[in-house]
Order: sequence, then C-alpha cells, then structure tokens
Amino acid sequence: MRLATFFRQGTLSALLALFAFLPAFGADLDEIRHIGKIRHIGIRYANFVTGAGDGFDVDLMKGFARYIGVDYELVYSDFYSVIRDTLGKDIVNTPDGLALQGNFPVRGDVISAGFTHLPWREKFLLFSEPTFPSQVLLVAPANSRLSPIQPSGNLASDIAATKALIGTHSLLVMEKTCLDPSGYGIVGNVVDLRKLTSSTNLNEMVPAMLDGTADIALLDVPDVIRDLDQWSGQIKILGPISEPQVLATAFPKDAENLRDAFNNYLRQIKQDGTYDALVDKYYPGVRSFFSDFF
Repeated sequence: MRLATFFRQGTLSALLALFAFLPAFGADLDEIRHIGKIRHIGIRYANFVTGAGDGFDVDLMKGFARYIGVDYELVYSDFYSVIRDTLGKDIVNTPDGLALQGNFPVRGDVISAGFTHLPWREKFLLFSEPTFPSQVLLVAPANSRLSPIQPSGNLASDIAATKALIGTHSLLVMEKTCLDPSGYGIVGNVVDLRKLTSSTNLNEMVPAMLDGTADIALLDVPDVIRDLDQWSGQIKILGPISEPQVLATAFPKDAENLRDAFNNYLRQIKQDGTYDALVDKYYPGVRSFFSDFF
C-alpha cells in the first residue's frame, strides 16, 4: 500500500514537472470565453503601447475584450520575441526558408502593437483587417546637409530618389521589424548599414541617430509623428522608402473565430465613431499623411 502510494505520488510529481515546461497554447474564441480572459501581447512602441497602461492598441484591445465578454491582460514583449510569445516557437532561417522551431511558453493570445502586415509574417499568423496605415520613411538630423526630395507626384520615382540620398551615408536600421532593410531593396547597396542592437524598441531609433550612431535612419510614419513632437526641430523627413503599408492585429493560424470576431468589432467601432476618437487621441495629424485610408 505504501509503495503504491509512493508510486502514485512520484508519478504525479513527474507529471507536474513535465507540464511546468509545456507551453500554455493560445486559444480560439470559445476557449478564451471559457477561460474568461484574453492576453494581449503588446510592444512598447510609438503611441500604440505606451508602457503606461494605455495606447491606441491597448484601448483597442480593451474594447475588444469587453465586446467578447472577457477580462483583459496586457503582456509586454518586443519585436524579436513577440511571435515566439504568441506561437511558442521561434522563426528561424533554414535552407528551405523561414520556419518555426523550438518549444517555448505561449504568453499571450493576440498581437496588437502597431504590427505591420508583412508578407513573411503572413506565413505564420492570421491578420485582421487593417487597424492603421503606415509607411517607411528616411529621416535625418535637422542639421544634416541632406535635403528632402522634391515630390514628383509618382511614388515609385520618389522612393528611388530617396534611396539615392543614402549613398555612402551610414544608415540606422532594425532587423525583424518594419525597419528591416531587407524588405526595401537596400541590402547590398548601402556601404555603411548599421543595425540598432542596443535596444529592441523602435522608439530608440531617433535618439540613437541623434547620438551619432548613424547619419540617417529608417523610421515609419507612426513613430515619425511621435518623434517630430518629442524631438521638435531636431529631425527632418527626407522622403519615402516604401509603398504605403498597413498595420493589423495578428492571431495564431488556428484562431480564425477570434480573428473574425475582432474584424466584426473593428467594423462596429469604425461605424460608431470609437475608432476615429482613438486615432485623434493618439495620432493627431496622421490624417494628413494618409487621407485615403481615413
């Protein structure tokens, strides 16, 4: 009897130890409603997730939690870890292309953080309808000898003219984000490409450039809007590097019902004025950049 009891206790301990290392897999809509909470993975970036408990995407996801009738939890991550924190696997380069590998704890159910809908991410994630517009720009310190391009009325020509400004100037970029130069035909053409490695926060791009890490930098429009205010008179926009992009909320591939519920919620708040209020609260002036989107 005692031996049997010992065996059962030993087996239970072993199982508990095993489960402690298994990831808490993400869930679809029914499971999240059963659990009663949605875990929003956010990244401190521009005004999407401020780090102070608010932001465009924080308010957006709090509203979605109310819409589906569950509690809300914000889980902080960064651009290098966010997919791993959602899927429990890292994206790695293999001879056959990008692939998911490894086993890690799943820390959240949905990514909403000014997250750019990029083609390579679409292989691993479901994306919602667009939540916000964006575009990658080239910026420089205000005292740089480089001058902004003269808009031609043709975006492709303007992008080419902006890239021509880079020349041999050192360019600050951040890999695995929308500021990764590999997506814009820059890699191989820039003599002095500098990767920001001291931080995974896009908010640090302008301070690093102004501190002399590089002559010029890639930056996206939401960050530009924030930085033109924070670093007033210290930076200038030289021109566009990319076509217009869209930001969206991202879900695991097997969370289609959750994604569909979010799309319904997004359409509703765009109709009732809640969405416009969020845009005006966190990004005043953005409509002048993207009048077509809004």
